[in-house]
Amino acid sequence: MNYTRPERRQGPSLVRGGLVPESTHDQRLLDRRGPTGWLHEDPWRVLRIQSEFVEGFGALADLPPAVTVFGSARTGPDTAEYELGVKVGAALAKAGYAVITGGGPGVMEAANRGALEAGGVSVGLGIELPHEQRLNDYVDLGIEFRYFFVRKTMFVKYASGFVALPGGFGTLDELFEALTLVQTRKVTSFPVIMMGVAFWTPLIDWIRDTLMASGKISPQDVELVSVTDDPDEAVRTIVEADRRDPNK
Repeated sequence: MNYTRPERRQGPSLVRGGLVPESTHDQRLLDRRGPTGWLHEDPWRVLRIQSEFVEGFGALADLPPAVTVFGSARTGPDTAEYELGVKVGAALAKAGYAVITGGGPGVMEAANRGALEAGGVSVGLGIELPHEQRLNDYVDLGIEFRYFFVRKTMFVKYASGFVALPGGFGTLDELFEALTLVQTRKVTSFPVIMMGVAFWTPLIDWIRDTLMASGKISPQDVELVSVTDDPDEAVRTIVEADRRDPNK
C-alpha cells in the first residue's frame, strides 16, 4: 500500500512520520513563554546558528556574481508570472549571473528553471517550515536552513542585486529588507528591481503618495527601486550598477 508520511527538512537533516516535531527551530528560538529552560538551551542554539553561517559561507563563497530572485511559491506553472520568472532566470544566466532563490516552487522554481536551462548556475536556499516544502528540481546547489535570519544574510551577501516578482508576505518582507539595507547604505551599488508593473504599481503609488507625502521617507528613497516588465531591462540595470561599483 502506498501512503504519504509527513516530512520536514531541518537544515541538513530529513525527518519523517512521528519524528516530525510540532514546531520549527525558528519558533523555538523566538518563543520566550513557559519555563526558564531556554536560559540553558540558547547558548547551544548559538552554536547551531554559527554552524549554519559557516556552512552557508563555505558553500556559496565560490559562486560567480549572483542575483537573488524573490516571488510567490503559490504561482502555478501555467501562468504569465511563472513564464516571466523563467525569462528572468534565463536572462540573468546569459549575462553571467548565478541565480539565487528560496529554492521552493512557484516563481522560485521558474527562476531556477530559467537559469538552469540557459546553462547558468541555479542556487536554492531552502528554509524549515511547518508545512512540507522541498527544493525544486531545477536547483544545482541547494542549502537547507533552520533560521530565517541566517538565510536572509546569504541572500544579500552573495548577490549583486534583487529582483522581486509578484509575491506575498515573504516576498514583501525580503523586498523591504533589501530597500532598508540600500536606504541605510548597509549595501551599496545594489539595484532592487520589481518585475510586474500591474502588480507593483499600487504599492509604488502608496509609497509615493503616503510614505513620501507624509515625510516618512525622502523623495530620493522612491528612486531606490525600479519597476519593469522587461527581463532585459532588469539585467541591464544590474549590469550598469556592477560597472559603477568602485569595489569591482
